[in-house]
Amino acid sequence: MAGAYAFGIIPARGGSKGLPGKNLRKLGGLSLIGQAIASAGEARRLTRFVVSTDSPEIAEEARRHGAEVPFLRPAELASDQTGMVPVLQHAVRWLEGTAGARPDLVVTLQPTSPFRTGGEIDRTIEKVLETGADSAQTLSEASYHPYFMKTLDGDHTVALFPDGHKFVRRQDAPPVYQPSGAVYVTRYAALMEQGRVLGADNRGIVMGFEASVNIDTEWDFLLAEVILREGRAPIAPARR
Repeated sequence: MAGAYAFGIIPARGGSKGLPGKNLRKLGGLSLIGQAIASAGEARRLTRFVVSTDSPEIAEEARRHGAEVPFLRPAELASDQTGMVPVLQHAVRWLEGTAGARPDLVVTLQPTSPFRTGGEIDRTIEKVLETGADSAQTLSEASYHPYFMKTLDGDHTVALFPDGHKFVRRQDAPPVYQPSGAVYVTRYAALMEQGRVLGADNRGIVMGFEASVNIDTEWDFLLAEVILREGRAPIAPARR
């Protein structure tokens, strides 16, 4: 599928409880929505991308950075309870209805991952195309190993993994990974027919720590600022 139609969607809701106004907040030379648009513009494998938002302010900022914002998301797709699947499906139906195009792949690029690059977008798309998988996502090494985690029964600790006691040092335990949130690539059928972002056959692309920063809180944003200030952000100079 060398000529696969890869449709990028940048979902950017106006409301945010964890970090109010985060999508318009400036990190380095660009707002978070601007950083997302810049990363999409770097990608070679994206056929087309749009910003899906309910906010006129975000729409204006996105257009200022050269992105398509062909619609404002309806209110029922802009609440705290709205999942990602209906938001993506809404954008795909818009593409099918207005352009008559049915994408092979849907690529989700959340603005909360400001240090994502076009190269990572391309690699995740290529992973799906090369393997025939239903989907792929970017991952990072887990910040704390789940083999050492506990639940509580009252004040009694209960091992999350009963055999975790076999490992004394983190280095001895098998590596585990968590979603970085930077890139999700989903085949059309998995999203539109099965209602899934991650299909049954899902593959992973591992990213480094700095590239995997995901901004949901003020502390996350402060961490991103430190990484940027220390010259550790793996992004082009124009984005710093």
